[in-house]
Amino acid sequence: MANQGELVVGVDIGTTKICCVVAEVTDNGVQVVGTGTHPSVGLRKGVVVNIEATVDSIQRAVEEAELMAGCEISNVYTGIAGGHIKGFNSHGIIAVKGSEITPADVERVIDAARAVAIPMDREVIHVLPQEFIVDGQGGIENPVGMVGVRLESKIHIVTAAVTSAQNIVKCTNKAGLDVIDIVLEPLASSEAVLVPEEKDLGVALVDMGGGTTDLAVFSGKHIKHTFVLALGGNNLTNDIAVGLRTPLADAEMIKKKFGTCSSARINKDETIDIPGVGGRKPRKLPRQILGEILEPRVEEIFSLLKQEIVRSGMESHVGSGVVLTGGAVLLDGMTEVAESVFNLPTRLGKPVGITGLVDVVQNPMYATAVGLVLYGARKHQRPRFRIRDKNIFDRVMGRMKKWFKDIV
Repeated sequence: MANQGELVVGVDIGTTKICCVVAEVTDNGVQVVGTGTHPSVGLRKGVVVNIEATVDSIQRAVEEAELMAGCEISNVYTGIAGGHIKGFNSHGIIAVKGSEITPADVERVIDAARAVAIPMDREVIHVLPQEFIVDGQGGIENPVGMVGVRLESKIHIVTAAVTSAQNIVKCTNKAGLDVIDIVLEPLASSEAVLVPEEKDLGVALVDMGGGTTDLAVFSGKHIKHTFVLALGGNNLTNDIAVGLRTPLADAEMIKKKFGTCSSARINKDETIDIPGVGGRKPRKLPRQILGEILEPRVEEIFSLLKQEIVRSGMESHVGSGVVLTGGAVLLDGMTEVAESVFNLPTRLGKPVGITGLVDVVQNPMYATAVGLVLYGARKHQRPRFRIRDKNIFDRVMGRMKKWFKDIV
């Protein structure tokens, strides 16, 4: 756990918005003291496509959070998502040298499990232990101190495209920040919106953002499966823009103000004003049309996630149901459609387990940023990614100059 009084900062670099949350570690837990958001224009489907635009958005969101919190931000935790993310389970076995299992044995068995062939263009983001097995006895969370001759581990490995991970770090560094760690976004969101009972019984977390919809399945307190679908809230906006023949900015406004993905709940008398394109006159259309456009797309997204759960053999691991989070799930009727597709109890996931500016961040759109802060407060690491220096030569020269100054 981080030291009391220490600040932890999470930056959610999303496709539609950059969100920064500053929190202080106190006696009562994690207290949110500042937030900042800014529209994101440099990403597409969770992947950086414009460095300068992304850097500018990060700087503006961080400046807003600094003003609110009254502090200077230097180290942050950032999230990563996108269709390039791949997760898989692995298994490792070792012989225990002594009769008692030591922390070194635990490290060795995790290394044995992660010794799998990973392509050169991919990078390991997380190695997440699921359970340990001592002499055939499974379900062990921490085997240190136990007596045995054979130790096995089951782990979940999350990998990402090297270039995508490096671009996120590069953008954050260019904004004047050091990256302590990169965290898979659904894993971060789970820290903020899931309760221990759900993780234990089994739950599917669906984090629907602008560019991607992330899935994480938890069972027996540990993560069992991860998946990223390259469809999200922006697809809904595009459908409205095409279906109603209106600009994207107006389509986004119509989605937020009048959007619903349950057409049966709309009165037939309700109408909406549709702005024209290129000087054409505005039109009045029944709101029912909006439901008929959005409902099939939302059903498609949830159906693809259900197929993934079935394909991975995880349908028996989601006993407590589905939790929806992320900015796109605020659309009216979202939980009802999810319940009908998954055939499981569904709820909206809002950040919990925090104090301070709760009324501001208790919204599904802040789930990842708050989760990054909670993850950081729990893990407490030193900055791992510092690539602001031009190259290794500059760094060595800087150190030598410092030595000479100290000698003089």
